[in-house]
Amino acid sequence: MTDGRAATAVEAVFREERGRLLAALVRRFGDLDLAEEVTAEAIEAALVHWPVNGVPPNPGAWLATTARRKAVDRLRRDTAYAARLAILQVEAERAAPPAPETGDGDDLPDERLLLFFTCGHPALPAEDRVALSLRCLAGLTTPEVARAFLVPVATMAKRIVRAKKKIREARIPFRVPGPDERPERLAGVLQVVYSIFTEGYVASSGSDLQRPDLAEEAIRLARILRRLLPAEREVCGLLALMLLVHARRDARTAPGGGLVLLADQDRGRWDRTMIEEGLALVPVALTGGPVGPYGVQAAIAALHDEAADVTTTDWPQIVALYDVLFSLTPSPIVALNRAVAVAMRDGPQAGLTLLEQLADEPQLRDHHPFHVACADLLSRLGRDAEAAAAYRRALDLAGTEPERAHLRRKLAPE
Repeated sequence: MTDGRAATAVEAVFREERGRLLAALVRRFGDLDLAEEVTAEAIEAALVHWPVNGVPPNPGAWLATTARRKAVDRLRRDTAYAARLAILQVEAERAAPPAPETGDGDDLPDERLLLFFTCGHPALPAEDRVALSLRCLAGLTTPEVARAFLVPVATMAKRIVRAKKKIREARIPFRVPGPDERPERLAGVLQVVYSIFTEGYVASSGSDLQRPDLAEEAIRLARILRRLLPAEREVCGLLALMLLVHARRDARTAPGGGLVLLADQDRGRWDRTMIEEGLALVPVALTGGPVGPYGVQAAIAALHDEAADVTTTDWPQIVALYDVLFSLTPSPIVALNRAVAVAMRDGPQAGLTLLEQLADEPQLRDHHPFHVACADLLSRLGRDAEAAAAYRRALDLAGTEPERAHLRRKLAPE
């Protein structure tokens, strides 16, 4: 086997197995740093051995066995470190029973759920949860995570180190929460995954409107969660929502990278396979008990994707769904989106009246989509001077160059 083919094989295995391997090692040894280090060493060993001996029949198990041996060797050399980990492991096992052993690594247990809940622990700052999830679960390197959020590598490295230190010093257990606390904790995990997706769907800053790699990572993580928690309908709802929204990615930008609004998108460029997958998940997310916010948002996205164009979209049903969503999560952002839907159903004045009632909300004051929505409705009402002022405010707040270019076009004299 050539070095190139071996590297490709290792990369493919790494992509699929890294999270499982890391979680299994964390569960066994109780230390995230050690698990990451020996995982990296196992990958390096594979790049040495596989070009010579060929890719083993079960490459994931080979990596698991190699990583475990390297961890044991390291602990034998550093007895003080081993003693500290033993104490932490005893504490962890008091909180949750140990996972069953799996022999020589022929079957690697899928303990990624443990890692999801650890990386998304509420004791960690929100930005640290996202960074750690991308590092540990998505397998991105620290430079890749830094690039994704347009921060220096040193800054991101400190953020990840800070999160690991918090886990260690606060004795955050590596375990899946029990039934009583799981609903609240799961909501935090889903929020982390959705935060990764939203940064990919509309970047917070930079020259590009979208970062499809981040959106696709979020979808991949949601698929893993769906396999691990098949009975959790909000996991299903989140996956459906992201599929239905990401299906429009190719139509959201012009050939030069410019922003294309929903009303102007070529719906023939939408990913129909992804839409069909998302549509099939929506009924699962909405049936069998009380609905959750991700399931409702998925239902809204489904109505957009099923419509032939903006004018034939079922706006009354979308408004009704926003009413349900607001009852579940009464936030100014939901109220903003509902006001836009009301404008499509009842006309621009009806929508603008609702937006004016939100003008003093602190969360919307510097939220550029709020000012864009106001500007668009004012323009439709012929209040051009007020519309221009709102567009200028939105321009000041817009994060990406495609959004700023779109707003400059709106302000340009015809």
